[in-house]
Amino acid sequence: MERSKSEKAAAAPLLGRYEIGKLLGHGTFAKVYHARNVSTDQNVAIKVIDKEKILKGGLMAHIKREISILRRVRHPNIVQLFEVMATKAKIYFVMEYVKGGELFNKVAKGRLKEEVARKYFQQLVSAVEFCHARGVFHRDLKPENLLLDENGDLKVSDFGLSAVSDQMRQDGLFHTFCGTPAYVAPEVLARRGYAGDKVDIWSCGVILFVLMAGYLPFHDQNVMNMYKKIYKGEFRCARWFSPELTKLLHRLLDTNPATRITIPEIMEYRWFRKGFKLLKFYIEDDQVCSVADQGAEGAGEDVGSSSDQSSVVSEAESETMEPRRKIFPGLPRPASMNAFDLISFSPGFNLNGLFEEGGEGSRFVSGAPVPRIISKLEEIAKVVSFTVRKKDCRVSLEGSREGEKGPLTIAAEIFELTPSLVMVEVKKKGGDKGEYDDFCNRELKPGLEDLMREGPSLGSRLPSDTE
Repeated sequence: MERSKSEKAAAAPLLGRYEIGKLLGHGTFAKVYHARNVSTDQNVAIKVIDKEKILKGGLMAHIKREISILRRVRHPNIVQLFEVMATKAKIYFVMEYVKGGELFNKVAKGRLKEEVARKYFQQLVSAVEFCHARGVFHRDLKPENLLLDENGDLKVSDFGLSAVSDQMRQDGLFHTFCGTPAYVAPEVLARRGYAGDKVDIWSCGVILFVLMAGYLPFHDQNVMNMYKKIYKGEFRCARWFSPELTKLLHRLLDTNPATRITIPEIMEYRWFRKGFKLLKFYIEDDQVCSVADQGAEGAGEDVGSSSDQSSVVSEAESETMEPRRKIFPGLPRPASMNAFDLISFSPGFNLNGLFEEGGEGSRFVSGAPVPRIISKLEEIAKVVSFTVRKKDCRVSLEGSREGEKGPLTIAAEIFELTPSLVMVEVKKKGGDKGEYDDFCNRELKPGLEDLMREGPSLGSRLPSDTE
């Protein structure tokens, strides 16, 4: 029997790329589905947002802020946003599919063993520290927003209530009442303004208590009575809690935010440090990769809108550049550039930084062979003990020191202008801008000057103090 038009539409891949599966969850403005990328066979979760409801609710700025935040906090213990697409009626967040479900479901069956609870708490604190270093505060941490992947590793999700530093008032505090009642900090209840980092730390304390006890530290059938307990900090540790854990929980659930423990102090606690390993990862092609993982493929993201699905905008498609088919000695040929590519380098045309934190970078033209350019970049990296990662005509240099915004990571990509002329594009992919500028001026610029002289001076430039 022939299928109806609606059945055919349901069977067709979303935007020609994703095969939609079962509904995973829904809220007022959005539904989340399991989906499969038909070209890569990758499982993803797609959050479908009703654009009309968002516009009526005046929440478009809220959605844009969520996209910006998810681009800023790419970490192994945070659910990753792969790309954002839009049609006239819908916005689609294509996200990492975390198949293990909510940590809440695990705790609902009973308290966890201490070593298991410690592992989840360590991963939670690592993710929260990463967010705070980038000026992002979650403000709704709870077991329902913590997911588990197939390896049993924790992933922080749902940044819908998150805030960034520039939302603070002149007093340096947030004033929006938000969060889940049982996990909300006393200073939020007081409605006198609060520090985002301190609020997240309180929520981490409540989560740790729940993991270890199997029940909430502050609980009452009457919400106002529960708020009174939170405000006074009235809770009792279970008899099976060790003295070290009890001491840590009292520091986490300190009702005074000024004396409440900080994340660096948490990470120095002996209970926390047991079995703790600092995660090492890097970003390649907008994909979070562990140091051991060399083969990840990723996609960028952008928000576009169109009158129909056929003209959907997605930055992921811009990654499908001319393939590197012809071979240099031992290397693929760099991607070629046409006139439109060159015009797009003008700041007025470049949209790459629409939702990105950084965007710092420079380009120069050289007549030097590609292998020589790559060797020179490796030499520079060796001088400052940077790790080098190579893939085709792209080189990533990663610093060994952890700055406030993570290790300094610089990406260099080589493009072919003519058979004898290439352009090298250098970008900061992670880390502090001041550290990036210092590295460029002290190491990169002097190290690449000889290569610049091998090409024409037209358009050649490198990072300077003013960039």
